[in-house]
Amino acid sequence: MNDMPLKHLALIMDGNGRWAKERGFKRTKGHEKGADVIRDITTYCSNHSIIETVTFYAFSTENWKRPRLEVEFLMKLLNTYLKKELPVYQKYGVRFQAIGDMSAFSKPLQKRISETEKLTQNNTNLTQVLALNYGGRSEITATVNQLIAEGKTTITQDDISQGLQTPYSDIDLLIRTSGEERISNFLLWQVSYAELYFSQTLWPDFNADELDTIIQNYTNRTRRFGGVK
Repeated sequence: MNDMPLKHLALIMDGNGRWAKERGFKRTKGHEKGADVIRDITTYCSNHSIIETVTFYAFSTENWKRPRLEVEFLMKLLNTYLKKELPVYQKYGVRFQAIGDMSAFSKPLQKRISETEKLTQNNTNLTQVLALNYGGRSEITATVNQLIAEGKTTITQDDISQGLQTPYSDIDLLIRTSGEERISNFLLWQVSYAELYFSQTLWPDFNADELDTIIQNYTNRTRRFGGVK
């Protein structure tokens, strides 16, 4: 019997810039191709029998350090992506949600995000989460400060788990592309017992076939959660 549930899949999408550079393109071309891969992977997950949530690390709090024109392009790309994806979300029964600090984004982009969340809130086949202006340390710190403000004098692990922006199950499988082997401040609390997989593939070349192979390998593992089996 398979004892490796996969309710929550998370992906750190790395390699857009290198993919573009290797082909003589501008970095923006890599981001455009990467957005197409998000659609393909989301569609795959919506057709997978056990995946309930897929979370993509789309824009970190550290990404503001990138060149201004690249950041501006990413903001426009996000707006365009959500506009184009709405029919796809509805077709495949995907609920869209965003986590992170949206206040740093333009008002039109904030509106696009909130409207997409509202228009897909009744979809139940899959939840797609985009982590936007997100940092794991910031999320944990904000949660603890909120609990203190509410008058908590003793804070438990359950208090923190329930106060986070992610009312989903903890991550079961975390995949990072491009060969880098780190988690880069992504869902630090939720990744505690996740299986980690580091793919050599650059994100724009990542596809459903590779994901399917990774998942098959994952289901053959045994998670002990600190115990012995």
